[in-house]
Amino acid sequence: METSKMAPRGMVVTPHHLASQSALKILREGGTAMDAMVAAAATISVVYPHMNNIGGDGFWLIVPPHGDPVVIEACGAAGSLATTEFYAGYDQLPYKGPKSAITVAGTVGGWEEALNYVSECGYQRFSISALLADAITYAENGFPVSSSQESGTMSIIKDDEDLSEEFKNIYLPDGIIPKTGQRFYQKSLGKTLRELSEQGLNSFYRGNLAKLIAKDMASLGIPITESDLANYTPVRRTPLRLLHEHGEIFNLPPPTQGLVSLSILAILEKLRISGEHEGQFIHATVEATKQGFILRDQHITDPCYMNVHAPSLLASHAISKMASKISPNQTSSYGKGEGPGDTIWMGVMDSKGFSVSFIQSSYHIFGSGVVLPSTGIIWHNRGISFNLKQGHIRYLIPGKKPFHTLNPAAARLNDGRTMIYGTEGGDGQPQTQAAIFHRYVIQRMGLQKSISAPRWLYGRTLGEINDNLHLEDRFSSETIEYLKQRGHRVVMLPSYSGIVGQAGMLVRHPDGLLEGAFDPRSDGSAVGF
Repeated sequence: METSKMAPRGMVVTPHHLASQSALKILREGGTAMDAMVAAAATISVVYPHMNNIGGDGFWLIVPPHGDPVVIEACGAAGSLATTEFYAGYDQLPYKGPKSAITVAGTVGGWEEALNYVSECGYQRFSISALLADAITYAENGFPVSSSQESGTMSIIKDDEDLSEEFKNIYLPDGIIPKTGQRFYQKSLGKTLRELSEQGLNSFYRGNLAKLIAKDMASLGIPITESDLANYTPVRRTPLRLLHEHGEIFNLPPPTQGLVSLSILAILEKLRISGEHEGQFIHATVEATKQGFILRDQHITDPCYMNVHAPSLLASHAISKMASKISPNQTSSYGKGEGPGDTIWMGVMDSKGFSVSFIQSSYHIFGSGVVLPSTGIIWHNRGISFNLKQGHIRYLIPGKKPFHTLNPAAARLNDGRTMIYGTEGGDGQPQTQAAIFHRYVIQRMGLQKSISAPRWLYGRTLGEINDNLHLEDRFSSETIEYLKQRGHRVVMLPSYSGIVGQAGMLVRHPDGLLEGAFDPRSDGSAVGF
């Protein structure tokens, strides 16, 4: 066989190299992309604890070799005790502590649903023990701390009054921030993962493990009950679709901000932005982002509480209306962001033709900062997306799902390529998705260059909400000046700043060739065999 005709049989990209290896191992043993992603998800929940945990949420976008893509919405609703009375005296939900840990964690249920999908497609699903083996080993025997974990831990202890004692005992051993390269253990979490491997993933919601979780929640004052856990089920949904001149782009429906990511690309297409002029491309994308944020804040919440059909917001006339509000020569002052989020995006492609674009998250750094003592699980704080303003579309109601920044993406291009892509980063997710898709598909940059090239972030990073435009310092002086002249308040970032996200892309070419790119801003890798 000619070398040019040879192609990898499977490929993975994750923001942590150990998660990449866990997925690759399953692919080598004949597993599907869904099996491999569960293995990667379990491992990264251990080795990137500041970004995600099994006490958080997850979203799957599965692109099969034929037929329609499938979304698995693995996010939980507000607990039955999370009433407005529970927050009497509060103007807003706290960012950390038990009163921020108010929604059921859905990610483990999503793993099970993805494996059910494997069986439905006619393949033998891997055993849970095989898929969780690496994660258990790293939790019990330790792994080297990443630079990202060290900096994440450093940032959270600046305001630690709402961090649980259990959190401090595990993530600040002897009261010291673990240094990059230091061996780090999460033995209680390892025990929990071992129980999941022996009793099944559903034991997280129904069974002895669920009882332990509920008991800890009751003692800590978290408004989630054993019944709330038992009533949780992941949901399969139809993805949103954008018909683009280069193909069909897929993203997630509400309660995620997938609409924002798709609307930005649709606006850029409507404005005929080629990307030949870098400053023009960034200006147009930032202004399109603001329009997307306005759309998001007006409409996106739990779909059961929406009064508009989500796909209608991507209709041609709706996109034209947003595009008409963008000036090529002047920045606008509307369209504020929500803020940052700590998350992981990962992608897997297998030899059977399946592609998985996946996100798993605890929301803010280390989620709520609460570790459940009996299980070692960090519980997320996604519920702080709710607010306490009666009549608002995101008003807190028990049983309601919170707004999510999470939105893994995929595309089937007209030339036969299949592409999966995404990033972490809260408000930065739609911005980075626009940057890497546009660079690769429209500007025709190489895949790795599309990820590695300098990026930007409009809006809040940490601290107060602002409308600054943050640029990595590798942009040319001409580009920076062009943006300043149009009224952007530019703030410079280091060359490869984690603030602009940890992105990744995988592409399946028509001849079967698989190609991957990882983000040098992460601790990850793109690997195949």
